Amino acid sequence: MRDLDETDMKILSLLAEDARRPFSSIGEEVDLSGPAVSDRVKRLEESDIINGFTIDVNRAQLRAGVPVFIQAEIGSESLEPACKQARESDGVEHVFTTSEGDLWFYARVEAHNVRQWMNGLFDEINIADYTVTLIDAMEWTPSVDGAEFALTCAECNNTVDTEGETTRIDGEVYHFCCPSCLARFEDRYQRLEEGV
Repeated sequence: MRDLDETDMKILSLLAEDARRPFSSIGEEVDLSGPAVSDRVKRLEESDIINGFTIDVNRAQLRAGVPVFIQAEIGSESLEPACKQARESDGVEHVFTTSEGDLWFYARVEAHNVRQWMNGLFDEINIADYTVTLIDAMEWTPSVDGAEFALTCAECNNTVDTEGETTRIDGEVYHFCCPSCLARFEDRYQRLEEGV
């Protein structure tokens, strides 16, 4: 398996700035042809480094409520259900969990209904306390600068390096840290296929 090189990192950076940028335009920046960029992007998708392309909607232009940042103290037993409800809510755009087990999220809500909206959002979840902060301005700038990517072994969860193996099984791409992990995974996969 080949490590990510500077060209891959530059392609990721350019796509983070504008996911709709044509491959030919990216190619001019990285000295590759459009099809060569397309091949690299496809490899990044297959390696699960790129999980999809998205849009950045300016909700202020849609008059979709006021922007707020909410910090909620939730018991550990309720954290996962609360995160799920926040992710599925129409007004919530970004969801974070802290190392202390708190739930923070960015949302757009009607200014006069924040308390009612919060109560409805978590009606069956016990929230110890929450803080709502009105956001004056927000800038979301995803970047890959300074990042190092590490693939995880599908068998043992170790980091996959240049000594690793990559294979496709039933259309899915899997990465392994060593040939023995690949062999164990394939053996278990085959036994499951056979119904053992």
